[in-house]
Amino acid sequence: MDAYDHCCSTQLVDGDGNFNITGLENFTKEVKLVECGLSYAVVSIMGPQSSGKSTLLNNLFHTNFREMDAFKGRSQTTKGIWMAKCVGIEPCTIVMDLEGTDGRERGEDDTAFEKQSALFALAVSDIVLINIWCHDIGREQASNKPLLKTVFQVMMRLFSPRKTTLMFVIRDKSKTPLENLEATLRDDIQKIWDSVPKPQAHKETPLSEFFNVQVVALPSYEVQEEQFKEQVAELRQRFFHSIAPGGLAGDRRAVVPASGFSFSAHEIWKIIRENKDLDLPAHKVMVATVRCEEIANEKCGSFLANEEWRQVEEAVHSHPVTGFGRKISLILDTYLSEYDTEATYFDEGVRSSKRKQLEEKLLQLVQPAHQSMLGHLRSGTLERFKVAFEAALNEGKGFAAAARHCSESFLSQFDEACADASIEQAKWDTSKIRDKLRRDIDAHVAAVRTAKLSELTTLYETKLNEALSGPVESLFDEASDDTWSAIRKLLRSETETAISAFSAALSGFEIEEAVKEKMLLKLKDYARGVVEAKAKEVAGRVLMRMKDRFSTIFSYDSDSMPRVWTGKEDIRAITKTARSSSLKLLSVMAAIRLDDEADDIDKALSLALVDTRSAASTNKDGTLLDPLASSTWNGVPPTKTLITPVQCKSIWRQFKAETEHTVTQAIAAQEASKRNNNWLPPPWAIVALIILGFNEFMTLLRNPLYIGIIFISYLLVKALWVQLDISGEFRNGALPGLLSLSTKFLPTVMNLLRKLAEEGQRPANPTTQQNPPLDSKSFRGNASEYSGVSSSGSSTVTVSENGNEYVSPSKND
Repeated sequence: MDAYDHCCSTQLVDGDGNFNITGLENFTKEVKLVECGLSYAVVSIMGPQSSGKSTLLNNLFHTNFREMDAFKGRSQTTKGIWMAKCVGIEPCTIVMDLEGTDGRERGEDDTAFEKQSALFALAVSDIVLINIWCHDIGREQASNKPLLKTVFQVMMRLFSPRKTTLMFVIRDKSKTPLENLEATLRDDIQKIWDSVPKPQAHKETPLSEFFNVQVVALPSYEVQEEQFKEQVAELRQRFFHSIAPGGLAGDRRAVVPASGFSFSAHEIWKIIRENKDLDLPAHKVMVATVRCEEIANEKCGSFLANEEWRQVEEAVHSHPVTGFGRKISLILDTYLSEYDTEATYFDEGVRSSKRKQLEEKLLQLVQPAHQSMLGHLRSGTLERFKVAFEAALNEGKGFAAAARHCSESFLSQFDEACADASIEQAKWDTSKIRDKLRRDIDAHVAAVRTAKLSELTTLYETKLNEALSGPVESLFDEASDDTWSAIRKLLRSETETAISAFSAALSGFEIEEAVKEKMLLKLKDYARGVVEAKAKEVAGRVLMRMKDRFSTIFSYDSDSMPRVWTGKEDIRAITKTARSSSLKLLSVMAAIRLDDEADDIDKALSLALVDTRSAASTNKDGTLLDPLASSTWNGVPPTKTLITPVQCKSIWRQFKAETEHTVTQAIAAQEASKRNNNWLPPPWAIVALIILGFNEFMTLLRNPLYIGIIFISYLLVKALWVQLDISGEFRNGALPGLLSLSTKFLPTVMNLLRKLAEEGQRPANPTTQQNPPLDSKSFRGNASEYSGVSSSGSSTVTVSENGNEYVSPSKND
């Protein structure tokens, strides 16, 4: 009996017509019906009450349906519809035991439930067993005819009914041959079929279109139990592989897949209980729709719970995932394949539609991650492009060639990465992401190009500035008639050099010729602007430069030695030369002359500021005209004017005023030098002295002692002259000199006497005589000593300009 426990018998519909949906779901799980697909069969049995239906099923399929106890009388044992799994039969076979018909418990007129149960059995069963008594065959009013009429009548309520196998099981077979019984039974069945009202569409439809009729006979269970069991065992064999071609249900149609059986059975019973006609094709589509949608939702939920997908989804938000497309494609393929496996037996149209919806839903879940992956690929490719592009430029490759090569290379890499990240189930277009990457690359190239061109332009502008600023300023410092000619030559030379190098540098950028010419012209204008800016800068300091030039020429000679105003220099000529040179500087700085156009600025300044007489002219009314009383130069546009004529006149006036003091000091110094150097008396005085002093001169010649006294006096006076620095004292004027000498005279005389006394007390040389006689040589030697004493004494006391004494070394030291 242990084997019978595996039949899992369950009441499907109770006696009141309530459908046990929970029990059916538990039953399908217990017998693993969902795994069967289409490889299952449903068998049901109908027949009069107490006709041995449950006994037949229990012996035929090893089930454990409740059987009638003969000792308790004939009564209803099966209420409603029961179902169980046939034990030991392949494929999986489900058997339903229907409540018997014509029972006294429901009454004579209550046939609603038996019609509903019969319609339900025909709608869900592949094989219907009709249990009839042998002695009722051939009887007009036997109980089998109402049952058959019920079966055929409810059959008409099925639109496009499935082909069902009707197996008539003749119970308690008599001695009449089975062939005769079968012929009679088939004749009765045909008569009943012909008598049943049919819809217009099935007026001429033969019975064989709806039913495959089989007839078997079994001996009495009570009288011939052993023989009954043997024939039941033989009949059992016919239920093996019943759905295979040639089997009992080999030509069945419109089978509901096992996974949809529970839902389908419930919906069919609901429609039958509502007393509606049952459209099996539409019901099949409805079942397929519900079940495929359930399967799709289940697969979608499983996908969301998939650990690998969750890891990939989390990772791809922060960084690119290697093998993204392959991983996601495999995960999607797994769940789509599972859907295909579970939904393979449902209606193809519904199955395909729901699969497409599932695929679209899964792809919608995957798309954000795919977009994130493409975003990482785009940003990563852009960053690698920037690095590679910068490296290519640093290696000295041409800008345009490097940009083109790097762009093509990294766009190709992006295409490969997109192909690797693509999902097989999706046909997403990545062209927009690629276009955005290209725009980003082009924008970066344009930005770098602008920066490089700006950097290149700045480089050559700096070079031009360095090459022109210093030399131009130096040329302005040496202003002459050839200054602007030299500046133009310098500007042309440096500009040509810079333009040539700049043009060669621009060749790598592959710039349009018009743009290139514009950039070269801009560089030329910049070079010209440097010169003009430097000219304006120098012109702003022209007065200072004129004074510097005047001071240089006036204060230094041709050998760059400082001038000493001794009285022989022609200060007027020197002043005129210095002022003319300064005026030349002013005329050079008056206007910009980069276009080699002649002007008369130099002449106008010379006539107006130097040769004023020849420049003077009068109006018709006799008033004097001023050639510099204007704000513009003749023939010079205002844009090229640096110093207007009026400004030149003002600058020259200020220049003369500020340099006049220097000339005055030079004249004063020259006059002072003349006075200091003119110590001899006039020639007439010298002649008078010679004539009037002839007698005294002869007297000196006759008496040499006078000459010695005069010589000694000369030495003493010379010593005082040197010591008192008389010429230096009178350099600042007569009165200050006399005051200074008056304070220094007495100390100086006392100092000289002290020195002489010290020389007189010095001990004589022991090798010489104690009192040597005086002669002229010794007198001269002593005089020399006195001279030395005077000379040395001159280094001790000096009177300053303010009359104070201070010790200073002598000029003779």
